[in-house]
Amino acid sequence: MTARTTVVGPGAELAAVAARSRHPTARARAKPMRAPATVQYFGILFIVVLLTLFGLVMVLSASSVSAIHSGRSGWTYFIKQSTWTVLGAIALVIGMKVRERFLRRVVPLILAGTFVMLIAVLFGGNRINGARAWLNFGSFAVQPAELAKLALVIYTADLFARRADRMHEVRATLWPALVVLGMASILVMAQPDLGTVIVMTSIVLAVAFVGGSPLVPLAGTTMAAGLIAAFFVLSAQYRRDRWLVFLRLSQNRNGLGWQVWQSLVGIASGGLTGVGLGASKAKWGYLPEAHTDFIFAIIAEELGLIGVIVVVVMFVLLGVLGIQVASRAQDRFQMLLAGGITAWLLVQAIINIGGVTGMMPLTGLTLPFVSFGGSSLLVSMAAAGLLLNVARASVP
Repeated sequence: MTARTTVVGPGAELAAVAARSRHPTARARAKPMRAPATVQYFGILFIVVLLTLFGLVMVLSASSVSAIHSGRSGWTYFIKQSTWTVLGAIALVIGMKVRERFLRRVVPLILAGTFVMLIAVLFGGNRINGARAWLNFGSFAVQPAELAKLALVIYTADLFARRADRMHEVRATLWPALVVLGMASILVMAQPDLGTVIVMTSIVLAVAFVGGSPLVPLAGTTMAAGLIAAFFVLSAQYRRDRWLVFLRLSQNRNGLGWQVWQSLVGIASGGLTGVGLGASKAKWGYLPEAHTDFIFAIIAEELGLIGVIVVVVMFVLLGVLGIQVASRAQDRFQMLLAGGITAWLLVQAIINIGGVTGMMPLTGLTLPFVSFGGSSLLVSMAAAGLLLNVARASVP
């Protein structure tokens, strides 16, 4: 064994998996048969199903008033979300069943298709709330930026798995991943959507970290990404005001801080047990986007602190189980894929909850599996299917 088998990773278990996968005959010795489903598998499946069904209930509660006020049926958004849930369930099953060899073989096609859609949306996409981010396919509107998250996590996992013996060579591993990330980020920022760029960056950096990328260049990359984001935010007055308004909400509660202030009012009104399912006052025109970005505030108002704790615990458990799945993965690609997906879902949940509660800048990101949003739900369930795929094949 050479000195290069030492991996700088997040933990001994992950490092051991990575080291084993570097042996040239590791994949040849791997058995194609799947191990029995693990506790992690059933735990993740239960959490994803529970959050998705809970999200349907909360979307119905949060959206019915605004739908009626706009002249539509109170069931409009619920029916749309239910349709996307069915499609998401199909994507989840496909993710659970897809073979690793096939998935890695079509990585170039997935990446190319994503870039084509990201470019197409800039020329023929729908502009909603100031962002040109949706492509219409009949009665369905798809957000390519959501697909970019899935494409990036698969691409980076495959890249670092193929070049396991060269992780110390930043030019051969980290740099190619950053080039693809940079290209995708430029296209997403043109929409503009800084929140999604932050999540995409978190995905690439998390996979690089789990894969054993040297910590010094990885830390430098993280700092550089933060500086670029800060420059973008501070370079324009309107972006600076919007992103920093959470630091002075009370002074801007009738201006840029209106949404977050009303969100906090709703959260405070919920108390311990909430005002009751469907009885929210914030959704009666006080809190815009109540069924999308701010659905966590409606949960807090209607179900109180108890409902908030349940949701937060579900995401924490999802993170713990995801890390366990990654640490028990049969090969390096599965380890990186599981680690990247887990980081993605947790980071997005943290950013959404942080923005809604006024602890972080508001980014417009949805709460995974819970918020209204077809593309977000579809892609999140597809990612969960891949995570379940790894969990089912993990070492007991």
